[in-house]
Amino acid sequence: MQPAVINIFEKAAKKAGRILIRDFGEIENLQIESKSVGDFVTNADLKVEKSILETLKYFYPNYTYITEESGIIKGDENAIVIDPIDGTSNFIHGIPHVGIIIAKMTNNEITDGIIYNPILNEFFWTSKGKGSWCNDRRLRVSNRSNLSDCLIGTGLPFGERIYKNYLSEIDEILKTTAGIRRFGSAGLDLAYVAAGKLDGFWEADLNLWDLSTGTLLVKEAGGRISKINGEDWNIDCREILASNSNIHIDLSEKLSLL
Repeated sequence: MQPAVINIFEKAAKKAGRILIRDFGEIENLQIESKSVGDFVTNADLKVEKSILETLKYFYPNYTYITEESGIIKGDENAIVIDPIDGTSNFIHGIPHVGIIIAKMTNNEITDGIIYNPILNEFFWTSKGKGSWCNDRRLRVSNRSNLSDCLIGTGLPFGERIYKNYLSEIDEILKTTAGIRRFGSAGLDLAYVAAGKLDGFWEADLNLWDLSTGTLLVKEAGGRISKINGEDWNIDCREILASNSNIHIDLSEKLSLL
């Protein structure tokens, strides 16, 4: 049984998802002129967020809202975090790896959340103490304990986000694992760790709306979340290391020694 808050998040995400699917179908017509693609996507982001906010504010008029496009809408101590399209670059290029992310926080703790990929019809949800789910299937992190068998997800920095050592991190992980995957949506990457599809994931320079639901999905699926150096993660952290419990310390050590 989904908790009431998840039912409401699902209603909001699936309604907004229809806009996203329609706009995703239009993307191919806009590939010719990149400027119009940029405008179109900004518009798609805004439309999806507006739709989500309309639905949620009906049910939770007094909550605080933290959103990627509209910023912070001040309310009470309960907050809802929204990323209308996680994986915007994928969306622009017609790659179907995108997610709508909605999470609830009370007193700075994430308690409930969803990630919905309307194009592939994957609905991930989690609530504290209720496990992690995709559609009707309960999720568990993988059980692999040898790094050499593990697939690790990451996000590669680009443009002004390039940071020192990122190539050394990649080199270190490639030498000791079964490979790296870079899918372009941190939220869905964390959902894939929760589902056991990826054994681990690390990335720096992220926002709360990217990470919110994913961190709880991993924890509720039996995995571990920390900063990259292994220290405790909290909602102010802009980096993440997520994995099954068997390889977490190994991964953290490999990424911290650099």
